[in-house]
Amino acid sequence: MQHSITIKAGGSEKDYWKDLWLNKQLLWILSKRDISVRYKQTLLGVAWSVLRPLMTMTVMVFVFSYLAKIKSDPGVPYPLMVLSGLTIWTFFANTFTQISNSILINSNLVSKVYFPRLLMPLSSIAVGFVDFIITFAIFLLLCLFFQHPLSYNIIFLPVFVLLTFITSLGFGLFFAVLNVKFRDIGQLIPFMVQVGMYACPVAYSSTLAKGTWFEKYYNLNPLVGIIDGFRWCLLGNKAYFNTDSLYSTTIISLIILFLALIYFRKKENTFVDHI
Repeated sequence: MQHSITIKAGGSEKDYWKDLWLNKQLLWILSKRDISVRYKQTLLGVAWSVLRPLMTMTVMVFVFSYLAKIKSDPGVPYPLMVLSGLTIWTFFANTFTQISNSILINSNLVSKVYFPRLLMPLSSIAVGFVDFIITFAIFLLLCLFFQHPLSYNIIFLPVFVLLTFITSLGFGLFFAVLNVKFRDIGQLIPFMVQVGMYACPVAYSSTLAKGTWFEKYYNLNPLVGIIDGFRWCLLGNKAYFNTDSLYSTTIISLIILFLALIYFRKKENTFVDHI
């Protein structure tokens, strides 16, 4: 079945989302291409997705546990606490980075052919999700090594994966637009990811913020509720999780995504002028 798309000024919002659905095959093609490019002409290929989290976890365990003497949640092995946080953080960081650069990476398509530009950020999610699956598999193997059973809370895991997707898409769309107009934003994004990893409870427990004067501000970070909740799903009730942070995470993430979609739709017709 063939579809024809008529390009005209003042198209309704309904037409845009209809075009987005009709171009779902292009979304699949772009996703496969992004995954292929990720590992093309690399020495170790997919092995990098295994080595990166393992090396990062090892360094964090050494620095935070052995040098800084930071304790894990009672009954939770420190490497499992770190890797569980690192798993969901890596999904957010990779997805956010890929989305932020998606328009520039596909600049040749933007200037030559019409399609809903939102397809480019959406296709970028595939790379982050593949890395997430690999890191999650490593976590499961580490659970076997430490003989630590998974919690029944794992049934809620899709909720936090979805929240991560929403949050990364919201922030990513905003920076994707800025990155087209201001190219130095591309230099800022890796720095933000690097600093953000230490501002979030990846290598430490949120119990360190419990009862402090800044706890309510700390919980406004949507990644705090996501990481703590994800860790709670995998490690059970031994892992600290303030359910109040989930409310702020959900509300803030949805608001950011809503505003980012409006901003992206408003600016996407100007992309070709800046590329």
